[in-house]
Amino acid sequence: MYTPFKPSRSSTLSLRHLNYHVRHWGPEQSPLPTLVLLHGWMDVSASYQFTVDALLQERRIIAPDWRGFGLTSNAQADHYFFADYLADLDLLLDHYAPGEAVDLVGHSMGGNIAMMYAGVRPERIRRLVNLEGFGMPATRPDQAPRRYAQWIDELKQLRSGELALKTYDSQDGVARRLMKTNPRLSQDKAQWLAGHWARPNAQGQWEILGDPAHKITSAQLYRLDEALALYDRIAAPVLAVEASDDSLGQWWKGKYSLQEYHQRLTHVRDVRTAVVQDAGHMLHHDQPGQVAQLIEAFLATD
Repeated sequence: MYTPFKPSRSSTLSLRHLNYHVRHWGPEQSPLPTLVLLHGWMDVSASYQFTVDALLQERRIIAPDWRGFGLTSNAQADHYFFADYLADLDLLLDHYAPGEAVDLVGHSMGGNIAMMYAGVRPERIRRLVNLEGFGMPATRPDQAPRRYAQWIDELKQLRSGELALKTYDSQDGVARRLMKTNPRLSQDKAQWLAGHWARPNAQGQWEILGDPAHKITSAQLYRLDEALALYDRIAAPVLAVEASDDSLGQWWKGKYSLQEYHQRLTHVRDVRTAVVQDAGHMLHHDQPGQVAQLIEAFLATD
């Protein structure tokens, strides 16, 4: 099994009626800005361990488990609103980095949250690294009736148990699932991640540490005009990192493309892009050395 070079520490913060789990690396205080790592959908903060191990500079690093993921408690609701992540992040920063402009890194859903938050609170971000946080395809108002109906139908499916997450007989079974999803993930890393991505229940079955309510489609349409208005307000320099595999094209199959994503990025006043070679969407697992090098080089720029 993979052995971390820089083991993390954990703390729990009472925040918005939730017990928020936050992972820490490095010293409690550092002359460098605090580095905040935001994980993606159906993932956990421990997912950044391989990248943290590859970082050369010693600095203070924190990474929360989002509400309903990892060791953070569930919201006791049957669906999740994206705006809650923004409020959670703001209060987390108030507690762990009060009055400080932080360096923010987000992967996938975490990258989307980072981009939105940087538009809402531009003064709180010094540098921003977006790892495959592409946003969503543009929508039209006439899609709203079907979207609301889909949302209601999925709430019923959740209640009936149709959206329950699969359980596994062992940690090995969880590791095999992770490797099936990402063929580039080595067995030693998969075994280590499995112990953070899932836990055994009272019956000995390994359960994914994610609330199935996260599978409910948002009732609200993704409004491109709102997203671009947030991009327009980002004051921090942004590094948008993509994997060499076109995961965006694979997901949306013509509904949304990298070309459209790059066009959206023109609304960010100071943005540059980079590609991680021989990597898929979980690029921080596939090539943590490349990702760490890109992050450190970008954060060191004036």
